[in-house]
Amino acid sequence: MAATTVAEADPAASEGGTGFTGVQNWDWDESQLRKYSFPTQPIPRLSHTDPRAEMLINNEEPVVLTDTNLVYPALKWDVAYLQENIGNGDFSVYTAQKHKFLYYDEKKMANFENFVPKSQRMEMKFSEFVDKMHLTEEMRGEERVYLQQTLNDTVGKKIVVDFLGFNWNWINKQQAKRNWGQLTSNLLLIGMEGNVTPAHYDEQQNFFAQIKGHKRCILFPPDQFECLYPYPGASTPKKIEYPLRAHQKVAIMRNIEKMLGEALGDPHE
Repeated sequence: MAATTVAEADPAASEGGTGFTGVQNWDWDESQLRKYSFPTQPIPRLSHTDPRAEMLINNEEPVVLTDTNLVYPALKWDVAYLQENIGNGDFSVYTAQKHKFLYYDEKKMANFENFVPKSQRMEMKFSEFVDKMHLTEEMRGEERVYLQQTLNDTVGKKIVVDFLGFNWNWINKQQAKRNWGQLTSNLLLIGMEGNVTPAHYDEQQNFFAQIKGHKRCILFPPDQFECLYPYPGASTPKKIEYPLRAHQKVAIMRNIEKMLGEALGDPHE
């Protein structure tokens, strides 16, 4: 099980990726979202006390939970607060020449001589990431940055206090009643407006908490697997056995816009 804390770009043209900015503070509308040819429908937005929410989670279907207060103490986590309190540890920051961030296993792909990654990972301090993000925004080019960092013991005291104030009682109850695995990571994601993570699956249950800005996730059901093309540059279906086929870790095809302070319970992402 993983808990993911996300800060996003206020203009919210991001999808399947994350965004966050201390420069812009605009509102947004649907005209900023990319258009796709396939139909979508909204994910249910329910109170965590609604029996329908319980049913969806039990059926391993995604649901937007509007009132868990899952990460309430983190709602003040803007760039300035994080820069002052996050600590002096190293953070994993990905850079890409365009808006798409395609995940790959660095250790496994080292065996493929002709593999050209779409993004590069580097380690930097949080202040360096903020400077790079602001500079990238000001240049208005196609380059993007994306921070993905597990919260660890290098964070400052105020971040620890905030973290301990998360609604662990509720999330631990969800874990216990469904016999999920142990919590393995608490991931902080920070990106720019328009960042995209192409279709992928996660190997564990997730609670995805939105802190700042807006985000769109497009989720596909397992029975649509045969309709999905491999991402350009990836191996062809004839050469590999897709993990998706075995794990079925793809959620239903829905369009979701997670709003401030809400949590997406997607145990079968």
